[in-house]
Amino acid sequence: MEPSLSALIASAERGDRSAADALFAVLYSELHRLASRQLAKGAAPDLTLGTTTLLHSAYLEMADREGAVFPDRGRFMAYASRVMRGLIIDYVRRRQAKKRGGLFELTSLADEPADPAAGENKDLERVGAALDELATFDPPLAQLVDLKFFCGFSFAEIAAMRGLSERTVQRQWEKARIYLHGVIGDAGSL
Repeated sequence: MEPSLSALIASAERGDRSAADALFAVLYSELHRLASRQLAKGAAPDLTLGTTTLLHSAYLEMADREGAVFPDRGRFMAYASRVMRGLIIDYVRRRQAKKRGGLFELTSLADEPADPAAGENKDLERVGAALDELATFDPPLAQLVDLKFFCGFSFAEIAAMRGLSERTVQRQWEKARIYLHGVIGDAGSL
């Protein structure tokens, strides 16, 4: 008999490495979809990071962290989304640093065209920083943004994961949008 998702989460939470591996296997296809959405939503158009690479990097990152608690599927997915978002931001920063010569600075002509991807990278970093800030004082709202915006779950799916009404989740979403709009300015894409 296959252990339930809740049992796997509980065992993984207690430090059972085989349960953590089994949990990852059970959720692999959903995590793959999540990684694909993360790359499509938050990345610059010239991003060369692949879905499977992001997924496996996220698994390694999550497996190395001690004390991560996943009491339910929604929190696990929000945590996985946050890890993937962080990996994408780090990847974009490293790529931008290499592309621009790291700390080595060249003098350029004043009429050189701006790099459009640089603005998108900054937007991604601003959203990531704003979500990290939101998570410090209201973690459920930050998880909601991860689940809705980055994971692509519907309000109905999030409500089912959290045991709430769909309308309550929609009100929380509006609260998160208002906060993010105040912090980063244009949250219209959320």
